[in-house]
Amino acid sequence: MRLHRLRITAFGPFAGTQEVDFAELSAAGLFLLHGATGAGKTSVLDAVCYALYGTVPGDRQGGQSLRSDHAGPLTPTEVQLDLTVGGRRLEITRRPDQPRPKRRGDGFTREKAQVWLRERTGEGPDGEWEALSRSHHEVGEEVIGLLGMSKEQFCQVVLLPQGEFARFLRADAEARGRLLGRLFDTRRFAAAEERLAELRRSAEKEVTGGDDRLLAIAHRMAQAAGHCADLRDHPLPRLTPGEPGLAGAVLEWAAIARSSARERLDVAVAAARAAETAHRDAQRTSDEARELARLQGAYADACHRSAGLADRSGEIERVRARLDRARSAEAVAPALELRDTAEREHRAAAEALRQCRDRLPQEYAEAGAERLAALERELREELGGLTAAHRSEQRAARIAAERADLDRDARTDDEVLQEADDWLAGWASARSGLQQRIETAREAATRAEQLGGRIDPAVQRLEAAERRDHLAGGIGEADEQWQRRRTQAADARDRWLDLKERRLRGIAAELAAGLRPGEACAVCGGTQHPAPARADAGHVDQATEEAALAAYQQADTEREQAESRLQSLRGALAAAEAAAGSEPVSGLRDAAETLRRTYAEARDAARDAHAAREALARAESEYEQRRAEQQEAGRRTAARTSRREALTRELAEVEAELAAARGGAASVAERTGRLERLTALLAEAAEAVRNGDATARRLKEADARLADAAYRARFDTPQAAVDAVLAEPDRRAMQQRLDQWQAETAAVARELADPQARAAAGLPPSRPASARAAVEAATTRLRDASAAEAAARAGCADLDRLSAEAADDVRQLAPLRERYGRVARLAALAAGTSAENELRMRLESYVLAARLEQVAAAASVRLRSMSSGRYTLVHSDARTSGRGRSGLGLHVIDAWTGRERDTATLSGGETFFASLSLALGLADVVTDEAGGTRLDTLFIDEGFGSLDEQTLDEVLDALDSLRERDRTVGIVSHVADLRQRIPAQLEVVKGRSGSTVRHRLQGATG
Repeated sequence: MRLHRLRITAFGPFAGTQEVDFAELSAAGLFLLHGATGAGKTSVLDAVCYALYGTVPGDRQGGQSLRSDHAGPLTPTEVQLDLTVGGRRLEITRRPDQPRPKRRGDGFTREKAQVWLRERTGEGPDGEWEALSRSHHEVGEEVIGLLGMSKEQFCQVVLLPQGEFARFLRADAEARGRLLGRLFDTRRFAAAEERLAELRRSAEKEVTGGDDRLLAIAHRMAQAAGHCADLRDHPLPRLTPGEPGLAGAVLEWAAIARSSARERLDVAVAAARAAETAHRDAQRTSDEARELARLQGAYADACHRSAGLADRSGEIERVRARLDRARSAEAVAPALELRDTAEREHRAAAEALRQCRDRLPQEYAEAGAERLAALERELREELGGLTAAHRSEQRAARIAAERADLDRDARTDDEVLQEADDWLAGWASARSGLQQRIETAREAATRAEQLGGRIDPAVQRLEAAERRDHLAGGIGEADEQWQRRRTQAADARDRWLDLKERRLRGIAAELAAGLRPGEACAVCGGTQHPAPARADAGHVDQATEEAALAAYQQADTEREQAESRLQSLRGALAAAEAAAGSEPVSGLRDAAETLRRTYAEARDAARDAHAAREALARAESEYEQRRAEQQEAGRRTAARTSRREALTRELAEVEAELAAARGGAASVAERTGRLERLTALLAEAAEAVRNGDATARRLKEADARLADAAYRARFDTPQAAVDAVLAEPDRRAMQQRLDQWQAETAAVARELADPQARAAAGLPPSRPASARAAVEAATTRLRDASAAEAAARAGCADLDRLSAEAADDVRQLAPLRERYGRVARLAALAAGTSAENELRMRLESYVLAARLEQVAAAASVRLRSMSSGRYTLVHSDARTSGRGRSGLGLHVIDAWTGRERDTATLSGGETFFASLSLALGLADVVTDEAGGTRLDTLFIDEGFGSLDEQTLDEVLDALDSLRERDRTVGIVSHVADLRQRIPAQLEVVKGRSGSTVRHRLQGATG
C-alpha cells in the first residue's frame, strides 16, 4: 500500500482545505511530521484511517463530531485519499454525518454520511477515474479485501503507536495475549477450545445420564427383589454416576438377585399346590353337609305344612260352595242386565218428557203425540210464508243505508266545492308573490358571487397589516439585541485574544511546572533543569484561556443568532408592507367585516331561489288539482239527486208489504224466530211422548224375562239370584285361594313321598356352619399361597426384564464412555489443564506464542542494528506462577553480559528502540499473516525524545534502511534535533482560524 495524496476539508482542527502530497514526501523515503501541541499532527493520521475505514483510531473516535469547529457553515467536512493498493490506483472520498444549513428557511438539517470510491484506469497522467461504488458496505469490503487487515490491525502496523508497544514490552502474559489476539485474529482457536469444552460437557452429560438410568434400573431391581433373606448378605452396593466399575457391579448384583428370586418362586409354587388340594377337600365336605341340612329341613317343613292344610279344610269347602252358587247365578245375569237397562231408559224418557211439557204453552201441555205433530206442521207452513217478507225487510235496510251514504257524500262534496272556491279566489295574487320571490333570490345570488371574490383579498390584506404592525414593533427590539450581542462578542473575542497572548508569553513557566528532576524535558529532551522559568503575577493558565475561548464562542453564536433573527424580521416586514400598504388595521378590519356581513346576507337570500321555484311548481300543480276536484264534485251532486228519488219510491213499496208480514212483532225476523222456537219445541215434545211409551213397554218385557230366568236357576225370587252374583274381582280371589290350597296339598304330598328326604330325616342333624368355617380357612390359606406365588413369579419376570434393560444400557453406554474419555482428554489438553500439557498452555496461547516467536525474530533483526548488536529479543515459553498464562513471555538477551532478562528492565531509551523494533517486526508478521500485502508507507508516533544522540543516529539509520526496500516512513515527533536531521518535513501550524499544513523539502518551504 502506498499513499499518494490526502485532501482534508473542515476535518478536526483544519477549517479549510489542506492537501498532503505523500508522493512528494515519499521521494525522500523518510519524512518528519511535526507541529505544536494541539496543531493536528495526529489528525492527519486520523484522516488517513477515516478515509480507509470510515472511523478514526481507538479512543479518538469517542463519539464526538469529526467536523472542524473553525469551518464555515457552508463548508462540508470531507476527506479524500489517493493511494495504490494491490496494484490498483484508488481514490476514496468520505463525508461524515454532519449538519448543513437548510436550503429553504432558517436552521440546520442533518446530512447523512457519504462515500465515493473511484479507480484510475490507464497509465500515466492521461488515465481516467471510473466510479466504482457509493455504498458504505461495498467500499468497506473492498478496502478490507485489498489490504487484508481490519482497522485495528492497520492502526497497529501502519500507524505505529510507540506508547502501546512500550506497554507491550512491560505487560504480563494476559495483556500481551489480548493485543496479539486482536492483531492475529485467533478467535477460531478460542472457538475450538470452547467447542471441545462443549463436546466434553455434552459427552459427560450423556455418560452421567446413562449412569443415572443404570442406577435407576438397579434401584427398581432392588424393589422387585424385596426383602429376601438371601440378599441380606449381598445388598445393592452404594454407587454414584461416573464411578468406575458401576456397570459390572450392577450386572453382578442383578445375577445374584435373579437366582434368589427363582428359589423363592419354587418354594411358593409347592406351597400353592398343597393349599389347592386342602381347599378342594374342605369344599367337598362343606357341600355334603349343606345338602343333608337342606333335605332334613325340607322334610320337616313339608310335615308342618301338611298339618296346616288339614286345619284349613273346612274353610276351603265353604269357599267352594260359594263359588258354585255364584256360577248358578251367572245364568240369570243377562236377564238382570236387560231389566236394568230397560229401567234406566224408561226413567230417562220420563224425565225428558217432563222437561218438554214444562216449556210448552199451557194449552199444549197435556196434548198427545199426534196433536203435537199436527201443530208442528201448521207452524212450518206459516214459516215458509215469511221467507219473502224477510227478503223485503233486508232490501229496506239496504235502501236506508244507501240513502245515508248519499247524504254523507253530498256533505263531503259541498265542503270540497266551498274549499276550492275559496282557494281559487286567491290564486292570482299568490302566483304573483311567488314569481317576485324567485326574482329576488336570483338578484341576491348574483350579488353574493360578486362579494365572495372580494373577501379573501380583504382578509389577506388585513392579516398582512396585522403582521406589519407586529413586526414593526419587534424589529426595534431585535436590532437592539443584535447590537448588544455584537458588542458582547467583540469584547469576549478581545478578552480571549488578550488572555491567549498573555499565556503564550508565559508558556515557558507553564511547561516548567511539569518538569521533574531526572525526567526528560518534553521540549529539549534534557534531564537537567538548572533554571526553570517561573510564572509572574499575571500569568494565565490553560483553563482560563479555554474558559475565555468558550465564552467568546458562546457570545459569537448568540450574535449570529440575533443577526439571523433581525434579518428574518426585516424580510418579513417588507413582505407584509408590500401586501398591506399603508392603510391602518382598524379600517381594513371594518371593511372586511362589512364584506363578510353583506356576503352572508346575500348568500342567505340566494339560498331561497330553489325553495321559491319549488313552491311555485307546487302551487300550479295544486291549482290544476283543485279545478279538477271542483268539476268532479258538481257531476257527483247531479247524479246523487236522481238516485235518491228512485230509492224513496222503492222504500215506500217495501214498507207496505212488511207491515202485513210482521203481525204484532217489531220485525219479520223477530216473528220468524218466535215461530222457529215453538216449532222445534213441539217436535221435541212429540218425540218425548213416543219415547216414553216405548220404554215402558220394554221395561215390562224385561221383568217377565227376569222372573223366568230365576225360576230355571232354582232361585226362589229374582232378588235371591241377584244376591248370589259375585263381582269378578271377588270371584277371581276365591278361585285363586282354592287353586293355591289344591297346589300346596299336591306339593306337600310329593315332598313327603321323596325317599331321599325320608332317609335324611332318619339321620342325625347336619352341622354346615363348621364345614363352612373350614372352607373359609382353607380359602384364606390358598389365597395367601397364590399371592405369594404370583409375587414371586412377578418378581422373577421384573428382574429378568430389568436385567435385560441394564445389559442393553451397559452395551449402549460403553462407546459413549469411551468417546467421553477421548473428548475429555483432548479438551483438557486444549485448555491447558491436562497433566499431559507440560506447559499448561491453552491452544490459543500456543498459536499466539508461535506468532510472538515470529515477531521477536523479526524485531531482533532491527533491534541488533539499533543497539549496535547488544540486544536480541527472544520468546520465552516458561511456565508462569499461579494461574497466569504460559507461553507468552518476552525476554531480551544482553550481549554485553550474556544474560537473558525481562524486557521490563530496559531503560527509557532502550525501551523506545526495543518497542520500535517490535512494532516494525510486528508490522512485517501481520502483513504476512494478512496475505502478504506490501505496506510501502509507515508512520511512527513519538518517543524519539528519550534517545541520546548516538542512539538516535542508529535508530535513524535503521529507519533509513527501510527506504532501501522502497518504503516511506513518516516520523511524528516534537524533537527539534530531528528537524535538522530529516530534510523532508510536513509541518502542521495551528492558528486562531484553524490549522494548516506546510511542506519542507531540502530546506525549501512549500
